[in-house]
Order: sequence, then structure tokens, then C-alpha cells
Amino acid sequence: MIEIISGEKGKGKTKELLNKVNTSITSATGNIVYLDKSQKHMYELNNKIRLINVNDFLIDNCDEFLGFICGVISQDHDLEEMYLDSFLTIASIDSDELLNHAIQKLDVISEKYNVKFILSVSKDESKLTDIAKAKIVISL
Repeated sequence: MIEIISGEKGKGKTKELLNKVNTSITSATGNIVYLDKSQKHMYELNNKIRLINVNDFLIDNCDEFLGFICGVISQDHDLEEMYLDSFLTIASIDSDELLNHAIQKLDVISEKYNVKFILSVSKDESKLTDIAKAKIVISL
């Protein structure tokens, strides 16, 4: 399952994502991972949530990012949810085609490994593709 929090930059997506992840840890039976482009939000996350700074790794394109996601999943069989902040940036997505590709691949990964993905996407809902719009849970 994929959920998207969408909105232009500065609308409060990260705040929503942080609230959601910190709330979900109380009822989670498995592990939760939060991927971001920096360590900036380390102290805003519950200490049971694993923060990964994607920029620490040599990821140059969307397919490498998806491989990275699979690597994280392969090392944690109890992984329940992954929160991806600044999704377009950390996944190196710069076109609608790449966004659709990433969402479709994440859908397959989610089904196969039973991991829920929650993404923050810095685009207004009206500028997203139909595939992305279908996954929106919060639009700011």
C-alpha cells in the first residue's frame, strides 16, 4: 500500500509525515524506517524509528533508489512501514514518467514484502499524474 501526502514546498508535508510516523509507532508490531535527505529531523522522531539519510549513499537515479529500498527491506524481515520524506528529491525523480514508474514499482514491492510506503511529494495535487492522485491521503 502506498499513501501520498502532497502539496507545494513549505505547506507542512514533513510535519504531517512526522506526526503520522510518531503516531504509528505506538501501534506498530514491526519496524518503521524514515528516509530523508538529511539528519535534520532526527530529534523529532521517536527513538524506535530508524532514520536513514539517503544522501549518505551513492544514489544517482530512480532505479538505484528503488534498489536501495529493496536492500533495506532485505535486511529487515520485520519491516512494516517506510516513510519517504522529500520523495521526489531522494528518489531522483524529475518527470511524470519517472514518478509513475517509481509508484508502480513501489506497489509491487509493497505487495510482495507487505511493507506500507508513505511518501511526501512536493507537488500540488493538480500537477500530479492520475496514478499518483489515486494514492493521495492528504493534500495541502
